[in-house]
Amino acid sequence: MVSKLRLQRINDRIREELSEILLQEVSDPRLVGISITDVKVDRELAYADVFVSALEGSERWQEIHEGLQHAQGFLRRELSQRVELRVFPRLRFRWDPTFERAERIEQLIASLHDDSQNEGLESPGTTQSLGDKENASG
Repeated sequence: MVSKLRLQRINDRIREELSEILLQEVSDPRLVGISITDVKVDRELAYADVFVSALEGSERWQEIHEGLQHAQGFLRRELSQRVELRVFPRLRFRWDPTFERAERIEQLIASLHDDSQNEGLESPGTTQSLGDKENASG
């Protein structure tokens, strides 16, 4: 079992090294434009869940996953040479929907903002400013 602090350092190091390997040493066209967003290694160091995202969104996940599975042996070997662990964890690749969720939330907020502005423009006579109310009562 590993301490939480050491586990976090291992997670960060694997994420950094894997990102570098994918950028510089992997030439598979299926893996172009992907980002490693996070890595979570379990406490026994048996598995490393690698969270992946792409600019195009989850439509490409099947293609990306196949490319990562194909390169898994190479990636694990390269990582084991760069990150010193007695036994290197097996890599499991997962899709990270965080960016898609954030984009969807931004779209919803923008549409609410647009709706509130449109409501203000449709009925200008029904809204009064604070100064107008004071003048009417005074």
